[in-house]
Amino acid sequence: MSREIKINKYEGNTHYSIHVVDKYNQEHHIGYERTLDNDTLAKIEQKACDIWADEVEKEVSLMDKAIAECIALDIARGVEPTLD
Repeated sequence: MSREIKINKYEGNTHYSIHVVDKYNQEHHIGYERTLDNDTLAKIEQKACDIWADEVEKEVSLMDKAIAECIALDIARGVEPTLD
């Protein structure tokens, strides 16, 4: 997994949306910026480094585990699982 900083500006918007991805592929939204000058980029990089320094893998919730087990049971019984 890789760490990255994503800066997006959608057509017609006046602000950039900043996201940081940690090594566990968890995305953190750190805010919006109007301009991307050197000071702003330095602040973004510092916030990203703070996130990366404290990154922790999220635990899988009990609901997610239960759903995964139900799907595995369906597959073992030969039933096509549906996610509707």
